[in-house]
Amino acid sequence: MSFATDLLNIALVIAFVSVAVSQVLSMVRLVIGPDTGTRILALDTMVVNAIGLIVLLGIAQGTNIYFEVALIIAMLGFVSTVAYARFILRGDIIE
Repeated sequence: MSFATDLLNIALVIAFVSVAVSQVLSMVRLVIGPDTGTRILALDTMVVNAIGLIVLLGIAQGTNIYFEVALIIAMLGFVSTVAYARFILRGDIIE
């Protein structure tokens, strides 16, 4: 193995650990959040962290399918966050 490959593997391990710790901290905030707005933001942060983990997995395995999956999850995460926020603010999603 070359130096660049070793450096990439070390960077991937550090990135995986960092995003996983961020995911756990967001889950803690989701559970003990003081109000509903904080819980919505924690859930949205968990979606972003999950997308980060999927992209890192795609980089580690060297396949492109994970990037397409990450895009789909990003779209679903955005729509679900907006729908949940509208439900909390207005009491219904569709008017």
